[in-house]
Amino acid sequence: MLGTAASAATIPPTTAHAANTIRRAFHSNPFNSLSSSHHSILCARFRCLSLRSFTAVSTKAMSHPQTLDAPHPRSSAAGNKQALISLSDKKDLALLGNGLQELGYTIVSTGGTASALENAGVSVTKVEQLTCFPEMLDGRVKTLHPNIHGGILARRDQKHHMEALNKYGIGTFDVVVVNLYPFYDKVTSMGGIAFDDGIENIDIGGPAMIRAAAKNHKDVLVVVDSQDYPALLEFLEGSQDDQQFRRKLAWKAFEHVASYDSAVSEWLWKQTVGDKFPPSLTVPLSLKSSLRYGENPHQKAAFYVDKSLSEVNAGGIATAIQHHGKEMSYNNYLDADAAWNCVSEFRNPTCVVVKHTNPCGVASRDDILEAYRLAVKADPVSAFGGIVAFNIEVDEEIREFRSPTDGETRMFYEIVVAPMYTEKGLEILRGKSKTLRILEAEKNEKGKLSLRQVGGGWLAQDSDDLTPEDIQFNVVSEKKPQDNELCDAEFAWLCVKHVKSNAIVIAKDNRMLGMGSGQPNRLESLRIALRKAGDEVKGAALASDAFFPFAWKDAVEEACESGVGVIAEPGGSIRDGDAVDCCNKYGVSLLLTNVRHFKH
Repeated sequence: MLGTAASAATIPPTTAHAANTIRRAFHSNPFNSLSSSHHSILCARFRCLSLRSFTAVSTKAMSHPQTLDAPHPRSSAAGNKQALISLSDKKDLALLGNGLQELGYTIVSTGGTASALENAGVSVTKVEQLTCFPEMLDGRVKTLHPNIHGGILARRDQKHHMEALNKYGIGTFDVVVVNLYPFYDKVTSMGGIAFDDGIENIDIGGPAMIRAAAKNHKDVLVVVDSQDYPALLEFLEGSQDDQQFRRKLAWKAFEHVASYDSAVSEWLWKQTVGDKFPPSLTVPLSLKSSLRYGENPHQKAAFYVDKSLSEVNAGGIATAIQHHGKEMSYNNYLDADAAWNCVSEFRNPTCVVVKHTNPCGVASRDDILEAYRLAVKADPVSAFGGIVAFNIEVDEEIREFRSPTDGETRMFYEIVVAPMYTEKGLEILRGKSKTLRILEAEKNEKGKLSLRQVGGGWLAQDSDDLTPEDIQFNVVSEKKPQDNELCDAEFAWLCVKHVKSNAIVIAKDNRMLGMGSGQPNRLESLRIALRKAGDEVKGAALASDAFFPFAWKDAVEEACESGVGVIAEPGGSIRDGDAVDCCNKYGVSLLLTNVRHFKH
């Protein structure tokens, strides 16, 4: 009957008096001063007494419920200010403990936290003194007890709540400071972690206390971040009660637990099923910086880092180190991400120049300075004010470059991004401009989940990780490409996957000559690319992100007439035969990849 409403009835006076006598014995004697035998006797007496009392109460409740009234003994902690502290990360614990003690708080703590506080000279009441139970089940059960959670959850403005605490001799907690087992760090550590070890690192008691305190934040201050200790102590020293401060701490507590739970959920899903698209998905985001504005000055914006387990040590612009320059803007992040994703795909030393997320210049050379010059040369007008990315270390060779159109205009860039810099390279770049943003980034890992927001929902897909080494360039024309032409086609194809659809790239000798992007029809994109390539188009390779719907008197024929030597496209059109015939007529090699690269 312990689970029925009768079990909550008032304990007879003699039982309540005896129970509170035992509790007072624990509160009046520091736990570490009690012998183990004394502690065992007291706890044993209490447990036996409690069991007999509740059994007796339950029996009486069924037969004579009207006889269960009893006086309400005062809480053993009445009038005392109590703080409960249980920490895995003990950073600044001494500051917190001493500060609370100086403010007159009795500190209740668990295990290693209690020992650390005592070592710092702070008086501590151990949780066992309140619960009359030792830690059990290898530490799984410490604080899961009415004497703890009753003191956290009781509403001070509800008379019956306070009467219940008084009846059972439970004291209230005014401050709860808890952080959780380092599950995130454990499961992302080098070499991984065994499944059973991962399970043991899932905190149970901690989240329960945090959620309880956050729910009752009107009466209980809850802290989960050591950075909030000074603010907590300052608040407690004051005479004013600020509910907004309490609410902010409560929000932070629930967010902390939610992020923790999302990590557990993500890890357990991968351990159980492993499918990339679970039935529900939580993405924990952490604010990295507030931005001046969004895409436009009238739009407010901020930048968040993805704290999913899959993103740990997975590279990308979000975790880049900024060595110099103005703070990053919304558009800076978009452009830097596009430039870094593009340049990272090339195996040879490469430079990529990006403007409005489109690569407007790409070149690969053993001499990275030459690659830089050729990348700018592809479209110097677009390169001005763009982002320059390298896939190798930047050293003292990277220096100022004038526009190739007039040899005089000083090129201006928003960002330079590379995997690393020499001290000399950083010194030179810093000397060029006070505002130039210099980023050091790690290559994005393959196999990431790509998310994109639409109104009211999100689209999720695999990232587009295919490179020329992953596919076949199938010759379907009469003319077979020479080795250098095939290399040019592969280079153009790798470039075009990073250009917004409809996309055309013309390339030769491992450098982009021209590109057309974002046009509603492929023919217009072709014409833009041809115009940028100029006379260098003769014998060059052309790559298209998708198939050509028409060939004669359309994109394929105009490309052939311009003098391109080889065309690479996915194929798949019902008029692929026309494209083959057209290329055969003009003596152009046609390669079908069977891989489309739409980019919106």
